[in-house]
Amino acid sequence: MAFSVPHLEDTLQALAASLIEHFPERYNEEIYTQLTAQQNDPTSPIGKLAQGIAMSDFVAETLKKQPHFLHQCWQQIPTLENTDYYRQALQDLLESVNDDAQLYRQLRLFRHREMAKLSLCQSLNLATVEAVFVHLSQLAEGIIIATRDWLYQRACAEMGTPMDAHGNPQQLYILGMGKLGGFELNFSSDIDLIFTYPANGETQGARRSIENSVFFTRLGQRLINALDQYTPDGFVYRTDMRLRPFGEAGALALSFTAMEQYYQEQGRDWERYAMIKGRILGADPQDPNVKNLQNLLRPFVYRRYIDFSVIQALREMKGKIEREVRRRGLVDNIKLGAGGIREIEFIVQVFQLIRGGREIKLQQHSLLNLLPELEKLGLLSPNEKQDLQQAYVFLRRVENLLQAIDDKQTQLLPEKELDRQRLIFAAQHYLQWNDEKQPIIVENHLTSWADFYALLQSHQHKVRSVFSQLIGEENDKPTPENSQWDDFLETDLNDEDIQLMLQQNGIKLEENAPLLQRLAQFRTELARRPIGTRGRGVLVQLMPMLLAQIFQHQAYETLLPRMLDIVDKILTRTTYLELLVENPQVLNQLIELCSQSQLIAQQVARHPILLDELLDRKALLNPTHFSEYRSELKQYLLRLPQDDEEQFIDALRQFKQSTLLRVAAADILGALPVMKVSDHLTYLAEAIIDAVVNLAWQQVSARFGVPEFLAPDEKGFLVIGYGKLGGIELGYKSDLDLVFLFDGTKTGQTVGGKKVIDSNQFYLKLAQKIISIFSMNTSAGVLYEVDIRLRPSGDAGLLGCSLSAFENYQLNEAWTWEKQALVRSRAVYGEPALRQRFELIRHKVLAAPRDLVQLKEDVKAMREKMYQHLANSNPDEFNIKTDKGGITDIEFIAQYLVLAYAPQYPSLTTWSDNVRIFESMAEIPNTENESTEKQTEENKSVKNKSAVLNFEISEQLKNAYTSLRNRIHQLNLLGLPVVVSQVEFQSERQFIEEIWRTLFD
Repeated sequence: MAFSVPHLEDTLQALAASLIEHFPERYNEEIYTQLTAQQNDPTSPIGKLAQGIAMSDFVAETLKKQPHFLHQCWQQIPTLENTDYYRQALQDLLESVNDDAQLYRQLRLFRHREMAKLSLCQSLNLATVEAVFVHLSQLAEGIIIATRDWLYQRACAEMGTPMDAHGNPQQLYILGMGKLGGFELNFSSDIDLIFTYPANGETQGARRSIENSVFFTRLGQRLINALDQYTPDGFVYRTDMRLRPFGEAGALALSFTAMEQYYQEQGRDWERYAMIKGRILGADPQDPNVKNLQNLLRPFVYRRYIDFSVIQALREMKGKIEREVRRRGLVDNIKLGAGGIREIEFIVQVFQLIRGGREIKLQQHSLLNLLPELEKLGLLSPNEKQDLQQAYVFLRRVENLLQAIDDKQTQLLPEKELDRQRLIFAAQHYLQWNDEKQPIIVENHLTSWADFYALLQSHQHKVRSVFSQLIGEENDKPTPENSQWDDFLETDLNDEDIQLMLQQNGIKLEENAPLLQRLAQFRTELARRPIGTRGRGVLVQLMPMLLAQIFQHQAYETLLPRMLDIVDKILTRTTYLELLVENPQVLNQLIELCSQSQLIAQQVARHPILLDELLDRKALLNPTHFSEYRSELKQYLLRLPQDDEEQFIDALRQFKQSTLLRVAAADILGALPVMKVSDHLTYLAEAIIDAVVNLAWQQVSARFGVPEFLAPDEKGFLVIGYGKLGGIELGYKSDLDLVFLFDGTKTGQTVGGKKVIDSNQFYLKLAQKIISIFSMNTSAGVLYEVDIRLRPSGDAGLLGCSLSAFENYQLNEAWTWEKQALVRSRAVYGEPALRQRFELIRHKVLAAPRDLVQLKEDVKAMREKMYQHLANSNPDEFNIKTDKGGITDIEFIAQYLVLAYAPQYPSLTTWSDNVRIFESMAEIPNTENESTEKQTEENKSVKNKSAVLNFEISEQLKNAYTSLRNRIHQLNLLGLPVVVSQVEFQSERQFIEEIWRTLFD
């Protein structure tokens, strides 16, 4: 031996003892004498066995586990089998197998045994390098096909035989991809497979028929399990199915027609590149389905014209490999590194893709068979062909020796001294084929690792030289920061790769497992979507830019799912993908807004047309004045056909959404204070109410005409806004509290319609139509949620009532809480005269004398009832709206003070918003007659001699109210509930609770 192996002699001794134990009739103590005499004789079977074990730990393990195989090798070292050996041996082996457990065991033992034989042949130079990887491929093919056939028979017995429409039995066809397809399998390669079958149909012969697709999917799953599942005997082959159409998200088995359709419509460059190696395993030349499958795949791979576009595609793929090397820190990788095996494959396959459509001799799978053809065509010089051939054989020799050491898939040069000595020894001399397929000896004079490394680099430099001339060095140039995400959409990227990318961004996976899950989910769902070639090309540009920016943002945890949701919604709308790629400022703006607002992210995801609004940042910082919304909406609607209701309603929703986005953006960017935000949102709602009422009027009047007493420009109809709409305090998620009123001073019937109805009935139908338009759920969503429970008599009342009936109800029947609600009401639609009448009624009701003690008790009781039903129960949290010291308390204080003091100070009824109500209270002199007051001494302490509230208290109430509202706005933008930590707003809450106690306790 040229190098020493620790414990080699102990290993041989243990093997000898195993022979004595298992074959006592043949072996005895004399075997140790034989062992001592022959183990250093390289010509003897034991000496050869010792050398094979020295080169491969895997061989030693296999011999230990299979004594009969050890006995054979002890007597006679195996040689290469003939090409039909694997098929026949497996057929004989599986004849006696009766169940899956036996199948799994026999396959694994057979595979390990035959791999050990090939390792011995490799280590002892009993075969050329090329012959070894051809036999490795034939072994894998034989096992795959034999296992398929065994499982197929049992599947047919269980589920019936799959048939096509003409009653012809169907078989599962398996495409071997990569090195398996090219007869170039490594010693410990994964196998890449694609399953397909000729035609759809059903099974026959079983109690219950199933679709062929179901049959072959189940058969495929069983085949994968038989090969890939790890048992006490190990595994047969790691099986990778990700090269199939649609990758992991695609069906496990597709019909020929579905395969053809996929590759014609959605096949990508890398799939074309991969399919060069695609070969039908176990193909029978007489089988017409084999020819059909080959014919449908060939046009996808080989173009009829000379196709130079593939050079750039392959250059990009090479860049992907180089990024992978950097990402994983792969140093001294003989496959992926510069001048490695992958570059030789690129060189050969680029010529196949460019010229294979015209040069039939290039339409084959084996790289070493293709190199002479490239030389004959003048595509490679004799020296280039020779350099590539010698480098390929040398690198494959090293690769197979590396993997045979411990049956592990690796292409990294070893760091252990023993394994380095193994490579040096293996590289000193080996057999390879010449151009006539005759074995010749390659000799290298190597005495050290430095010698070996220099030889390796010599081969790599020659490969890199040819590669650079052909494909270029573009990928060696500095790459932008986002290049680490360039491979995110590649099908062979796995969770481990994504973890590496995240770790390189400083993200701790144990704290951010949902990020990895969301990224993996996005990739899986992406594979199922029919994006198209153009869209996928744009997406490949967008995702690295997007992910790089997301993970540079401090809010990446919330930003990632929001942005991926948006991308998911625009995947099939390539124009929007291009908008983000071609307008970086739009992408930057979108990220900035989505990081601070889930509301915006959700709106853009639901309605991608809103992306157009982000093109002009200046417009976002200078929103339309809220007073112009009504006229702007009218202009927006003029371009629509007036008889298309659904399109009209969609336009209203789109106008609302785009305006809402602009307002939210201006809010986030600091261009609008919270009070102005509410102004914009309120007047936007009013503009839409105006349009909805007019549309409803148009439709109802077209059927029933209009009340006969109306003048041409009159409607005699009012819409009253309550709550936040009435108080000009709408938020991003506010609904509309509406009450519908009509004139009622005149009655009569309708005229000019298809059907005559009473005028009161007309207004009820108008109200119904308005509610219907608001609530209609179209592709653009719901316009507004509308609440009409504040109308007279609530749910039991009519949808609309006359102004006189409304006045009577409010004065004589309304509960205190209804009068409280009236404080925050105002007319938002209607003729000026009717608006004025409503304001007079409102003033009359609010300023009516009332029992202040009863008022106080009613307000307290209502607040207590709300508190019990709505307040937050977690002591560590504060619900800004419903908890004590929150928004509701402030609103009740304002309403109580208006109802209590309006009889003495009628001007208190002027305003419906809380801020101006508090301001007006600080301005009103206190001149009431003490003898008529029904207030306690505590009430008096709230006042001073010149106002209902002193200026400081008024300001504090305003500031507390606006602070709480501002926080609600922020939480609405973030898509969060209006609940904060108990430690927030403590001073504001303490002040509000003190005011409450002063007024009510």
